[in-house]
Amino acid sequence: MCGCSGLATREEVPLVLQTVNFDLGDVGSLPRDFTTALTGGGGHVSWVVREFPQAQGGQPALVQESADDTSYRFPLCVYEKVLARDVAAQVKFMAISGKVDQAGGIVLRYSPENYYIARANALEDNINLFKTIRGKRTKIKEVPLKVSTGQWHTLRFEAKGRRLTVAFDGRVVIQTTDSSLSKPGRVGLWTKADSVSAFADLRIGPSLERLQAQP
Repeated sequence: MCGCSGLATREEVPLVLQTVNFDLGDVGSLPRDFTTALTGGGGHVSWVVREFPQAQGGQPALVQESADDTSYRFPLCVYEKVLARDVAAQVKFMAISGKVDQAGGIVLRYSPENYYIARANALEDNINLFKTIRGKRTKIKEVPLKVSTGQWHTLRFEAKGRRLTVAFDGRVVIQTTDSSLSKPGRVGLWTKADSVSAFADLRIGPSLERLQAQP
């Protein structure tokens, strides 16, 4: 049964640059310091650390394995150790399979049923920026772009005040503003419907510039 991020504390603390690696000690289970959540319908989500030879350095990866094909279904995996308003995150993402969707994304300013999502979709070949408010997802902006199945891509997402920036494979593809979600929230990972997707090398920091400067 999926857990739910409780946001035990709402006190924002200074954000330091950090890398979240999924290590061998968590293989076969949900990684430490993460909880799961689900927006929409369908069955339980399944976020599990797996040994993943294709990952950088042969490190384990976090995989969303549930293939429930309910269309309006968004599994989330929420990192509990960061609570921030102005924040940037970067992750390696690979679409593995899915007939309804092959998607993966980064969530910022998460509280239950409220968050921004930057996502890549290998079936649609596009990058989208959404907001979810009280469980209802609304598109903010879409950019057509090739996203390959079975290949690692790098997705970056920054929220700074009203400004939202999305970069894909090293290139900024979306820059816009939105003021719907202005409070601090968690950082998380996201998929849709029957997407089986892998994530590795999650990095979180105060800005895209700091993430890009990290070796």
